[in-house]
Amino acid sequence: MDSGKFVTAGLVLRQTATKESDYILTVLTADGILSVIAKGARSRRSRYSAACQFLAYSELTVTKKGDWVYLNEASTIELFDGVRFDFEKLALASFFAELTETVCREQWEASEMLSLLLNALYALSALQKPPRLVKTAFTWRFLSAAGFAPLIDGCAICGCESPQQPLLDVHEGVLRCGTCPATAGLSVPLSESGLAALRHILYCPPKRLYSFTIPDQALRLLDSAGETFCTVQLERTFRTLDYYKDILPPEEITL
Repeated sequence: MDSGKFVTAGLVLRQTATKESDYILTVLTADGILSVIAKGARSRRSRYSAACQFLAYSELTVTKKGDWVYLNEASTIELFDGVRFDFEKLALASFFAELTETVCREQWEASEMLSLLLNALYALSALQKPPRLVKTAFTWRFLSAAGFAPLIDGCAICGCESPQQPLLDVHEGVLRCGTCPATAGLSVPLSESGLAALRHILYCPPKRLYSFTIPDQALRLLDSAGETFCTVQLERTFRTLDYYKDILPPEEITL
């Protein structure tokens, strides 16, 4: 990235307080992660404090000086108040942000990831989609966009396109029938309706990502499989996901 002033649109994934009144913002843009120093943003007199909030999506005018990027101006586009003022949704969005920051890098094509994250926040905030459905669909589609798509067109052992009692090997990222010989990695159960939903999530047009229905138990299995697949493929756990699950009622925790 050359030095100088430029304008970009981005979503704040994290704020880090520094000095007396500054923030270092971790921002997702279409061109990847951008670290921005927002001088005076913690002051009540700051003209761009709203744009520096967690999950604020804004148009940012910044200047690059050497290795540092400084915020000059900001105009908010969307604050997702429906998420910001709902404790459960905010905790879930924090997991989305941590997952995004884990996968995305600086100067890295991230337009699809940015669109997926914005649409997930919109689905939670404005469309009032069920959090578990949004979590499941976002996690699977985001991992797919990041290059971790499982192969689910058919059983990896016998080739059957409609496996009975389908299982997903989360290490190899392949599907198999429950009656076929086990693969080498850890396999987790889906369900026939869960497999259909997963195929919709991975292959549908972006605007239809949350336009599916699935029985609750099948959704729980698909959600649990997504968590396990994410942990195995990225080789890490997520403190925000643990926190989100801690605040849920016992009956809502993924089985």
